[in-house]
Amino acid sequence: MNLLSIVVPCFDEEENVEIFFEETSKVLKNQSFEVIYVNDGSNDSTLDKIKELAKQKSNVKYVSFSRNFGKESAIYAGLKYAKGDLICIMDADLQHPPEMLPEMIEAVENQNYDIAAARRISRKGEPKIKSFFSHRYYRIFNRISKIEIVEGATDFRVMTRPVADAILKLNEYNRFSKGLFQWVGFDTKWIDYENIKRAKGKTSWSFLGLLRYSMEGIIAFSTVPLTISILLGTIISIVAFIYMIYIIAKYILYSDPVQGFATIMCAILLLGGIQLLSIGTMGKYLEKTYFETKNRPIFIVKESNIDDSD
Repeated sequence: MNLLSIVVPCFDEEENVEIFFEETSKVLKNQSFEVIYVNDGSNDSTLDKIKELAKQKSNVKYVSFSRNFGKESAIYAGLKYAKGDLICIMDADLQHPPEMLPEMIEAVENQNYDIAAARRISRKGEPKIKSFFSHRYYRIFNRISKIEIVEGATDFRVMTRPVADAILKLNEYNRFSKGLFQWVGFDTKWIDYENIKRAKGKTSWSFLGLLRYSMEGIIAFSTVPLTISILLGTIISIVAFIYMIYIIAKYILYSDPVQGFATIMCAILLLGGIQLLSIGTMGKYLEKTYFETKNRPIFIVKESNIDDSD
């Protein structure tokens, strides 16, 4: 039987650590599995809860970071430490229902799929404004990027070892896992499910945090924003040149002096805003390049119960 490694990123999930293991164990009674909790610099007693559980269960492993590095780093670390032939990524809050695991494992083991991924087809229980922006984001991303992300795609997926190894080869510092999974390819089976509320606790994702994360995805997989800056500059230059010709011709033909303080101020503010927008866009790409050239580690492990020599 294939060993299933379940990677569970955790940030302030003290209330969900034990519940997650209990619910997952009920579903995987006939499956050999290990759970790898990745403590992403939690501020509560998440690590203590994980350690207590690890003392009771031999198939509970953990990796604890020296500080908060983010969910993307936690996913990467979990894939790196996973020993299984099959690897699964799940959230600790049970918004990724364990009941789906048998179907996902079946798809990978017996239906010749490399990945079985969950797709959320509804956002019941979430603010409508959040659902609106999420829908728009997928549409914009797929229009400007060379890869396509399925709307509603989640990090919840079961994959084969070759897929995990392919992801680990992409050791870039600025990570956007949804895009990376699409970029490496492989045959994927999408399994639909309804939105589920957290088991306990509150999410650490704020609206601004999600907005920053979405911008990371666009910058990581598209250079269209840079092209837009060039197009805006070109269009405005052409319009300004035509307008200049118009003003000169009007003065020569009708001796009409140039007037309009308000028009000049609007033009200056418009051009200044577009220039700042373009410079800011280029700055974001330079920022990513800057951090990549530093070649800093994606994460730093403070403690773990996993023997690297295994």
